[in-house]
Amino acid sequence: MSLPLDGVLVADFSRVLAGPLAAATLADLGAEVIKVERPGVGDDTRHWGPPWTETPAGSSSSYFECANRSKKSVELDLADPADLAVARELAARCDVLIENFRAGSLDRHGLGYDAVAARNPGVVYASITGFGSGGGADLAGYDFLVQAVGGLMSITGRPDEPTKAGVALVDVLTSKDAVVGILAALRARDRHAEGRGQRVEVNLLSSLLGSLANQASAYLTTGAAPVAMGNQHPSIAPYETLRAKDGHVAVCCGNDGQFARLVSAVGLPGLAADPRFVTNGDRVAHREDLVGLLENALAADTVDTWVERLAGSGLPVGKVGSVADGFELATRLGLEPTVDVGHGRARQVRSPLTFSATPVTTYTAPPGLGEHNDDVRTMLSIPQDNQENPR
Repeated sequence: MSLPLDGVLVADFSRVLAGPLAAATLADLGAEVIKVERPGVGDDTRHWGPPWTETPAGSSSSYFECANRSKKSVELDLADPADLAVARELAARCDVLIENFRAGSLDRHGLGYDAVAARNPGVVYASITGFGSGGGADLAGYDFLVQAVGGLMSITGRPDEPTKAGVALVDVLTSKDAVVGILAALRARDRHAEGRGQRVEVNLLSSLLGSLANQASAYLTTGAAPVAMGNQHPSIAPYETLRAKDGHVAVCCGNDGQFARLVSAVGLPGLAADPRFVTNGDRVAHREDLVGLLENALAADTVDTWVERLAGSGLPVGKVGSVADGFELATRLGLEPTVDVGHGRARQVRSPLTFSATPVTTYTAPPGLGEHNDDVRTMLSIPQDNQENPR
């Protein structure tokens, strides 16, 4: 069965996480992805361990593995004329080029957008930067840095300690924005009379700000920057973690009906009519009082008992678990969260996308450094004029 992006050739000139993860997503969807890496060194993340996963060629970092499955790897030194010729030929053949070099770096090698598009007008050229190609072009972009300067740390964790997210969340969000932009540009190319592509630009700071949703809207509405509130929601209560006898319960009460069921289930039905808690606005204004009353009641029993009891009342609640618990829950719910990529490698997270007609069914192991050097060179040595479909 064909996949949505069968026949699409992607040249992945990116490294670390945002770009490689975007390219891996396109590979999941059927694109052929050629990953260009520095000879003898490869992607920075090949060396970011532990933990390591064992491969036929030796150890590979699990960090690298998470963003580079289903690709081919070719080593190219852009300072070497012969290798540069291969890189330029790949750029001339591909449908999509993904890069996250510093501004101007690829231009010096004849691999900037203008040079590539002159030879390959149908190319969708995706550039990923930290702070855009204007005033922030010379600034180095790292997820941790953007979480700090973009405000995410200021609303994460406790008020007295700015805290990063537990994963490189900005890189992941930017990766998804890049994929959306690439797919939209491919669709626009399909509709263009001459099949012309275009440049797609995403940057970490803009992707972060775009993801702040209600927090960004609150700031733009009031002029007051949101602050860290731990696990509490700034606009809803109770919508947070509440302490029970042996741990924490995650409780989401999004309306008055849910609140009435909650207080009834914990043995405090009168709180639903208490003037401090009648409406959501009242509950937010008197959150400290409300949390104290609820936690006093929850202290009488265990997390597991409360989760069963509250869920039985139709409430959205759950135990605060580990990553392992998350995978166990997804497995129990039949979501099949992991896939086998073969070659004795560690299992990987299944694509979160499901399709009724073109399901993602093929996953292959991340490549060894330069594993496909000969294959890629052979493919690119075939004159385009002799190919029925050069892409």
